[in-house]
Amino acid sequence: MEMPKHTCPYGLKAVHLLKRAEYEVEDHHLTTREETEAFKAEHGVATTPQVFIGGKRIGGHDDLRQFLGKQVADPKATSYRPVLALFSMTGLTALAASHAVTGSALTPLAVEWFIGFSMVVLALLKLQNIESFATMFLNYDILAKRWVPYSYIYPFAEGIAGVLMISGTLTWLSVPIALFIGTIGALSVFKAVYVDKRDLKCACVGGSSNVPLGFISLTENLMMIAMAVWMGLAALGFAGGAHNL
Repeated sequence: MEMPKHTCPYGLKAVHLLKRAEYEVEDHHLTTREETEAFKAEHGVATTPQVFIGGKRIGGHDDLRQFLGKQVADPKATSYRPVLALFSMTGLTALAASHAVTGSALTPLAVEWFIGFSMVVLALLKLQNIESFATMFLNYDILAKRWVPYSYIYPFAEGIAGVLMISGTLTWLSVPIALFIGTIGALSVFKAVYVDKRDLKCACVGGSSNVPLGFISLTENLMMIAMAVWMGLAALGFAGGAHNL
């Protein structure tokens, strides 16, 4: 479909795949809704684009990928990719920020910022659709199950704690928040995954994700706890907090 107010993204992807596979492509555009509906009725198909090779109908974009021996992503399949992508980017951002401020990327400040940046971005993803997050979160969080408003409070608490930890201010507030939500989160994940043996999706990157609840979710909460303990000890003078360097 190629209309004034619509360009079919899967049509562009299909043409790209064919050209990469060194096929000679004859691209026929459907320029009106009537033309599109007539085409679908003629060939007995529900969607466009439709690929034909040597006069034989291959099918749509996903059918073409299979024909070319390429993997077709399952939209319902679980994957750690969103979390790994998030932590990779927040980690690189922390290293970049540390280098800009101190002249060195590998500093204790970079570690603190990595956890703080991760908390802020995770909160942002949850707040994009807080209803969806709350619904998924209620499947396993032990406090939210007993007090539903906690599922709505959690993203704001995580974001506020992350921002304060990045700034190194109001430690008396950020440390208790991070310690509380991190501990509840770790206990909830441990119970759901390792005690109850439940197969669930994690709400950590928002309520529409397919990230499985498991080790990475537990690690995320343990990192938050470790950060809170470190900054709390630094505030009390028992550890050298990076912001005090």
